Amino acid sequence: MILGIPKEIKNNENRVALTPAGAKELVKRGHSVHVQSSAGEGSGFSDEEYRSAGASIQPGIEATYQVAEMIMKVKEPIASEYGLIKENQLLFTYFHFASYEPLTKAMVASKAICLAYETVEKADRSLPLLVPMSEVAGRMAIQKGANYLEKPLGGRGILLGGVPGVLPAKVVILGGGVVGTQAAWMAAGLGADVTIMDVSLPRMRYLADVMPANVKTMMSNEYNIREQIKTADLIVGAVLIPGAKAPHLITREMLKTMKKGAVLVDVAVDQGGCIETCTPTTHENPTFVIDEVVHYCVANMPGAVPYTSTLALTNATLPYGLQLADKGWKKAAQENTELALGLNVIQGEIVYKAVADAFGLPFTPVSKFLS
Repeated sequence: MILGIPKEIKNNENRVALTPAGAKELVKRGHSVHVQSSAGEGSGFSDEEYRSAGASIQPGIEATYQVAEMIMKVKEPIASEYGLIKENQLLFTYFHFASYEPLTKAMVASKAICLAYETVEKADRSLPLLVPMSEVAGRMAIQKGANYLEKPLGGRGILLGGVPGVLPAKVVILGGGVVGTQAAWMAAGLGADVTIMDVSLPRMRYLADVMPANVKTMMSNEYNIREQIKTADLIVGAVLIPGAKAPHLITREMLKTMKKGAVLVDVAVDQGGCIETCTPTTHENPTFVIDEVVHYCVANMPGAVPYTSTLALTNATLPYGLQLADKGWKKAAQENTELALGLNVIQGEIVYKAVADAFGLPFTPVSKFLS
């Protein structure tokens, strides 16, 4: 198969979908890998490293899309890329369709095959291609939140872990999945007073067992959330419903009850956000303030640490990419249910129900294409 690795063009997105080591594995199996010139530079990988791995270097994004049967990316295509996508071309990337209708309609119109990293799902309901970036984003949420609590950046002027004789900051984490768990570990390690909230009692029992003493668990419901945010210094939104838009757990009117200079970090913003007032921001302009509450809503947080993120992502995506390249998308999905669940749009039809439901668009069962 002919694979194309375009350079990411989203604001300050320095990750790349494939490392030179990943390219070498594909080439060893007889596949052709075409990497756009400088695609890996932001992550620390030169064109020469890709050449040494057996890949070809394409001069621009147009040539990369044109030559490829399968495109591997990190982030969803943006508007300037829509016209480059070919009918029946396989796109393997993060899409987060349910949060952005124009992208969904553009991919339907392209008649491409869109296989989303974030909905590839194992039998135990875990999301293997979302986990590595969720781990990065969860840890970064605390790193960034602690930074924006500083007074010069608009925060309350509070040190996350406090000092002897001074209480630490209070951190509230909404969601006890991968992002929430990683955020809790980081915040706890810095000495914060942490409360992690989730709707699953078994999950909270697990977290109560494994977390240090400065992490408490609490059932997530509207009453408890309203009470907790009144005294919180840093709130991390870490809610995920696979393939669907995140629910709003903090509404606009709730902001008025929060401390001035408190910080909100909504990691779920690329799925619509779990905080009503959050809209996607960029690494160039990462924050805005509403009702004297600082909002950090960067939709590609792991892009700020591209070397770590690219290695972690390729570790997870390459085994699936090899299956797709070796067998083609249809046979690979027929033989691996995890990949079948990753299919969102096929040849102009939406085959992932949560995406169709998000916009009231027609839904076609994926079995139509796999039977």
